[in-house]
Amino acid sequence: MLRFASLGSGSKGNATIIQAGDTTLLLDCGFSLRELDKRLNVIGMSGEQLSAILVTHEHSDHCKGVGAVARKYRIPVYMTPGTHISRDYGELAFLRLIEGYKAFSVGRILVQPVAVPHDAREPAQFTFHVDDVKLGILTDLGCITPHVLHAYSHCDGLLLEANHDSKMLALGPYPPSLKARVGGDWGHLSNTQAADFIELAALPSLQQLVVGHISEKNNSLDLVKAALSQACDTISAVHYAQQHEGSLWFKLEVACPPT
Repeated sequence: MLRFASLGSGSKGNATIIQAGDTTLLLDCGFSLRELDKRLNVIGMSGEQLSAILVTHEHSDHCKGVGAVARKYRIPVYMTPGTHISRDYGELAFLRLIEGYKAFSVGRILVQPVAVPHDAREPAQFTFHVDDVKLGILTDLGCITPHVLHAYSHCDGLLLEANHDSKMLALGPYPPSLKARVGGDWGHLSNTQAADFIELAALPSLQQLVVGHISEKNNSLDLVKAALSQACDTISAVHYAQQHEGSLWFKLEVACPPT
């Protein structure tokens, strides 16, 4: 069995826990050490249980607390060379550089990095594999590419970005340059793009869909639900990750073959 939980998702901080047996991965840490420990405690976890940290890219809402957490719990940190040289994380005694988006294993979990279009130095999103179960985490990309569609096909669980409503972004408070960045091909997925991804990707065995990285200024939960309603019509479990608090655990089981 593989399970995962969002510890918070949005422009003020992102972190996701992925666990299989005694292997526990922290994907990104956009929270302070103190705040991370608090959020772990809510789901019955502690920092001592972490096996490793994976970093998607160097933006602060994804890596603010990475160095402090890695040093306190003396755990390895995995990131691309571009992500590493783009920011000062402080001393990382157990740094593991991801070269060429090659797959690697941490304990029981096989990790597959995925190249995505985002305005960072060498960003990576990830899929996670345990036995015949596949989890995909996909945020912080500005457009859907054939490579991304292929990489996330046949996921049993998926955390997917629906960052902004295009009209709210256009009429919102951001300066024109930031609006262009967020809404461009190297920015973030809109609600409509997220719906398109769900319909275009091959996801016949999807058990759990978590929609995340929802902008507090350029989106609303009602708009997200409306935009995704048709695409999510056949998905039995759809959840929405929040910024101010984490989620409960989402469990993924090996699908039973038809009898």
